[in-house]
Amino acid sequence: MLSHRLPLSRSALERHAELRADPTLLEHLLKDPNTLVTVLRGDRVPVVRRRQSPGEVQDGGDGEPRLALLPPEEATRVLRRTDPQSSPIAAFLGRDADRRDHVLLAVPAAATDGGQPPQDTDLPVWTGLREVATGLDDLEIGLAVAATALAQWHASEGWCPACGGRSKIEQSGWTRRCTACGRDRYPRTDPAVIMTVLDERDRLLMGRQGSWAPGRYSLLAGFTEPGECLEDTVRREVHEEAGVRVGRVEYCASQPWPFPRSLMIGFRAWATSTEIRVDGEELHHADWWSRETLGADLRSGRLVLPPRLSIANALIGEWFGEPLPTAVR
Repeated sequence: MLSHRLPLSRSALERHAELRADPTLLEHLLKDPNTLVTVLRGDRVPVVRRRQSPGEVQDGGDGEPRLALLPPEEATRVLRRTDPQSSPIAAFLGRDADRRDHVLLAVPAAATDGGQPPQDTDLPVWTGLREVATGLDDLEIGLAVAATALAQWHASEGWCPACGGRSKIEQSGWTRRCTACGRDRYPRTDPAVIMTVLDERDRLLMGRQGSWAPGRYSLLAGFTEPGECLEDTVRREVHEEAGVRVGRVEYCASQPWPFPRSLMIGFRAWATSTEIRVDGEELHHADWWSRETLGADLRSGRLVLPPRLSIANALIGEWFGEPLPTAVR
C-alpha cells in the first residue's frame, strides 16, 4: 500500500483515547520518571544524534537524527533553559508497543538562538519537522506529527469563538472548554485533496505557482469546501486551476500534514479533456508529462519535484513506476 511508504503516515503510537478522561492522568505521568516526553518549541522539534556503539563505523559521522524523548524532569529543565517565561501546554499522546506512556510539553517559539542549544552542549537542537522527518523511526514520526499538530491547535484556541471567553484544557490535552459558556472545542483537521490527473495517453498533469523556484512543479491540490465530497473537490480544483475536466476519481492514500493542521488525501483521476487554461492565480503554468519526458526533464535538471517528504512525490513516483531519476551533475 502506498500509505505505508509515506513518511508522515508512519506511526507505531497507540493513542489510547479511552484514558484521556482521567483528570489526574497528566499529573501522574509527569511525576513518573518512566514517562517519555516529546517537547516542542513552536513548530520546532528537538533532535539528537543516535549514539554509536564502540567500534561502530557509520557514514555521516554523528549518526542519524533522533527525536529527543526525555523523562519529565529533564524535559522541564530543557524547556526552562530555552523558554524560562513560558508555561508549557501538556497533552497525553499515547503508548508505544513497550507500554511506555508518552506526553507532550509545548511552549511558544523563542526569539533567539536560531535553533541551537544555549550554553549546555547536552541540550537537543531544535529543528523543523520537515528537515528530519524522513530520518525518524515509526514511533518518533508518529509522536512528532501528533505533537506538532496538537500544539499548533492549542496555540490558536485560547479564546472561545462563540462568546470570547477564556478556554481551558481538558481531556488530557485533547479538548478546550470555554470557562464562560461551557462550549467544547476539539482539534481541527482541514481536508485537502491532491491528485495524479492522467489523460487518455497516460500523461501526468502538473502545474506551478508563480512564487515557486524555477523548474518546480507539483500535482494539483486544494481544500475541500463545506458540503462537498472529496471526489467533487478533485473535479472542481482541477477545472478551476487548469481548465481540465475530470471524470473517474479513485482514492489512493492519505498523509497528515501538520503545517499547521491539514490532512492530504491522495487521489488518481482521469481527465475527459486535455486543453489547459490556467487560472493565473493558483497556477501560473501547467502541462502534461509522459514518463519519457518527465524522466528526461528530471535528469537534465529542468524539472524539480516536491521533496520526498511530500505525498505528491510518492504519488508521482507510483505513476512513474520506478525510482524517480535525479539530475545528472
